[in-house]
Parts: sequence; structure tokens; C-alpha cells
Amino acid sequence: MDINFATVFYEIAVLVLMAAALGFVGLLARQPLVVAFIAVGVLAGPDALDLVSSTDFIETLSQISIAVLLFLVGLKLDVGLVRNLGKVALATGLGQVTFTAVFGFLICLALGLAPLESVYIAVALTFSSTIIIVKLLSDKQEIGALHGKIALGFLIVQDIFVILAMVTLSALGVGMGEDGAGGIMGIALVLAGGAAMVGFVVVFIRYLADPLLRLIAGSPELLVIFAVGWAAGLAAAGDALGFGKELGGLLAGVSLASTQYREAIGARLTSLRDFLLLFFFINLGAGLDLSTMGDQVMPAIILSLFVLIGNPLIVLAIMGYLGYRKRTGFLAGLTVAQISEFSLIFMAMGITIGHVTEAAMGLVTLVGLVTIALSVYMITWSHKLFALFEPLLGVFERHDAFREGADADSASLRRAHDFIIFGLGRYGCRIGQGLRDRGFTVLGVDFDPEALQHWRQSGGDASYGDATDPEFVAHLDLSRVRAVISAVPRERGALSETDPQKALLHGLQAAGFPGQVALAVQDADDAEALLRLGRPMILRPFDDAADYAVRQLAGLADDTPSAR
Repeated sequence: MDINFATVFYEIAVLVLMAAALGFVGLLARQPLVVAFIAVGVLAGPDALDLVSSTDFIETLSQISIAVLLFLVGLKLDVGLVRNLGKVALATGLGQVTFTAVFGFLICLALGLAPLESVYIAVALTFSSTIIIVKLLSDKQEIGALHGKIALGFLIVQDIFVILAMVTLSALGVGMGEDGAGGIMGIALVLAGGAAMVGFVVVFIRYLADPLLRLIAGSPELLVIFAVGWAAGLAAAGDALGFGKELGGLLAGVSLASTQYREAIGARLTSLRDFLLLFFFINLGAGLDLSTMGDQVMPAIILSLFVLIGNPLIVLAIMGYLGYRKRTGFLAGLTVAQISEFSLIFMAMGITIGHVTEAAMGLVTLVGLVTIALSVYMITWSHKLFALFEPLLGVFERHDAFREGADADSASLRRAHDFIIFGLGRYGCRIGQGLRDRGFTVLGVDFDPEALQHWRQSGGDASYGDATDPEFVAHLDLSRVRAVISAVPRERGALSETDPQKALLHGLQAAGFPGQVALAVQDADDAEALLRLGRPMILRPFDDAADYAVRQLAGLADDTPSAR
């Protein structure tokens, strides 16, 4: 087939510019780029502006993007990480996947969809977007919080389920056009090829991965080129052997997951992944038949409500049963209130095999657009939503929320303390240790179980808690506390309602705390904004450290012979 490369160049240029423009609009609306990229495909597609004619070239870029995406997923599947999955991550992940798949299937049948398509759609609804969730939690500085760590844990479980679903799908697709002995022979050949490829990957991991990457790692550029080539090469091998490019790319990532260079490779390929995924979503959007979308609006609304409400509720119920507080379960549950880019990839595989129609793909795409767009705001405003629904959530919390260290915390809270420190990072721990060395009693508060364990091991009293949780602040015994100190890290910029410093200050004011409040800030604008809310003592860790260093260096200069 002849390709007019000039036309391809112009099309790519227009599509990338459109993606940048719509991406900027999405940024203003706090939407992830996935929504903007699909919108570009719809606008550029045949039912709108009809700008896409080089469909084969864009399809090729789309396939490369899937290989790179699954390579990065495989890169994170370290065997040790999977082995160390906690009980709550495993139980919550499996529970949510099972609940969504079963009830999603029943809802699809009730909507009149065919059984096989209902299975595909139900499975597609179980996947949540790791990329979006990690980005939002990182922006809110909640990736290290208890609910953030639990969310990452069951996202790993979901990723494993994605892999199993794709493996099953590839096996079902083998020999679809053949009957009898021919089909059985095709399946046998693919299984043999898959076993051979897995065996090769095992040998590569055991003997070749580390030595090879040590040689290549001297050139970061070559490391990136090798990683992309390795992902595309194994994806092509997987396609040639019959079990698909997706699983080939995944195995390529798994083969490097145990090396010390996986983080460097992942960091360098993230931007390339995002750029290439643009073409997958453009190709997806351009392939949507807008003439049939009207009939799918009501089913899409029903399934979207199921994902937006049902998924968080099942996570909340499971975590409550396991002994977590309703607040932790609610915040973790909101992270699964959307479907993933893998949902669309899974449906695309079904279309390739011939199991589902383009209409089913369009339905899942609509559900994806609705749930991704709305869940972004749900996660962003998670604390406000919890405050709104808290009176209704008591049924999801046990009387003894033992998973969050209730016994140890209650013993610590019963003791009188001179100071309470929120945030047990390096700065908070140094302040607390210094106060303890001077004979004061200090209660350390954090929402990171590892930070609490470290503080307890040093001999300090500790309690699980969050500066943004007004309920926790209200239950503190503040009668003999001299000062409350916040060393919780925060982003620069305007103070939001859920800013830890602002929330703590308001909580202490509501509790009638008469003592001193000390807040750590990074710059003068933050300090001025907080001072307008009350009369806190302002701590400036970086400025204070710099001032101390200047005094030390100036004293050193004064002691030199030339200074005399």
C-alpha cells in the first residue's frame, strides 16, 4: 500500500496540536488527558471534521503504544512486590473485582445485551486507572497516607487480574477460525510457543538481564532505545506466536522488573508512553460511530452510576469488615470510581477476536468518559464528600477499628503530653526527639503506619491520625498540651480547605485549644495566609536551616587567619 508521507506528517501535526489545545482545556477543568485525547479522535473522525485518512499509520502507532504501556506495567510486577501484597490489598482487590464483574454482568443482561458482550463489558468495568489515581493522590500528597497505600495495593491486584484476563482472552482467540483438529492444533502450537517464550524470559532474568543492563546503563539514551526495542521485539514475537502483542510487551517488562534499573527505565519511558497513547485514544475516538451513540446514552448512564457508586461502596464494606475506619475505607473506595485505559484495550482485543461489536466498544468508551471525568472531582474533593456522607457511613465501621492501631493509640492518648506533633517525617521527628531530650512528653501523630512504627521504636508515644480529620482533632485531650506542632508537608500555593495546616488550625480553634499552634511552611506567602487565620507560630524549615548554615559558615570565616 502506498503511503503519502507528506499527508501523514500534516495529519500528525494537526492531531498533536489539537491534542495540546484540548489538553489545555482539560487542564483548566482538572481533567486527565485521556478525556482530551478521545475527544480529539471524535472531532478528527469521519463523523465530525474527517481529518484522519492515514488510519494504518495511526493504528501502528496505537499498537506500539499498547506494547510500551504493557511493558511498563510488567516492569512494576516484581515477584517480591507481588509476594508481599497485604491481606487488605488482596481481599479488597479481589472483592471489588468479583463484585463489579458479577453485578456488572447482571446489569448488562438486564439492559438487553448479549451474554458474551455482557461478560466483556462486566470485566472491563473492573479495571481502575492506576495512572489517574497515582497522579491525583500525589497531587494531594496522600500517596503515603494509609488509604493511599491500600489503594495502590489493590491496584496491583487489579493489574494482575488484567494480565490474567488478557491471557484468557488470547487463549480464547486462538484458532477461532478453525474447527476440530485444526483448532486444537492451533491452540497447542500457541501454548507451546508461549511456554517457550516464558522459558526464554526466565533464563534471561536469571542469567542475562543484570549483566546486559549494566553494560547498557552507562548510556542513558541507549538504555531507553534498548527498552523500547525490547518491548516492541517481544510484542512482535508474541504476535507471531499467536498470543498477541499485549502479552509479549508485558513479558518484556517482567523480564526487566527484577533489575536495579527498572525505576530508571520506567521514569524515562513515561513521557514516551503518554505521547504514544495519544494515538491509541485518537484511533479509538475516530472509530466511534456517533450515529449509534444516542441509543447507548441510557445504558452508559446506568453502568456509570454502578461504577461511581457500587465500586466505592464494596471497597468501603470490605475495609470496614477488615477493621478499618469508615474514613479510611471511604477515601480508598473513591479511587476505584472509574474505569481504566485497560478497559478500552481489553474491549479492543475482543473486537479483534470477533467476540464484541463496535457498539459495545462505544458503550464502554462512554462509560469511561463519564466515570473518569466525574471521579477526578470525587477524589479531589474526597474530604468534603466524606464530611457530607459521614452520618450515613456508620454501618460500614466496626466498633473496634483494630486495623488502625486503636489499642496502642488509646493507651497513648490517655497519657498527658506537653506537645503534640502532626507529621513524623524527618523534620517532625527531629523536633519531637529534641523536645523529648529536654524532658518533655511528646505525642506523635501521622497517617503513615511506617512512620508511626519508626516513632514508637524510638520510644515515643504515637497515634494514627490526620491533621485534616476534624473528628480526630476534636477527640484529642488538649487540656494540658502546651503546643500543637504541624510538620506535615504541603504544596506551595493557595490554601485549600483540605490543606493540612489550615484544617488543623480550624480544628484546634473549633476545639477551643488555648495553647500555642506552630505550623511549618515553605515561603512567606504561605505564612501570611496562615497568619490571617489566627496567631500561629510560623516555622520555616528551609529558611531556618539556611540561617543556621550561614551563622556556622560566617563563624568559620571569622576564625580564619586572614580574618584576624
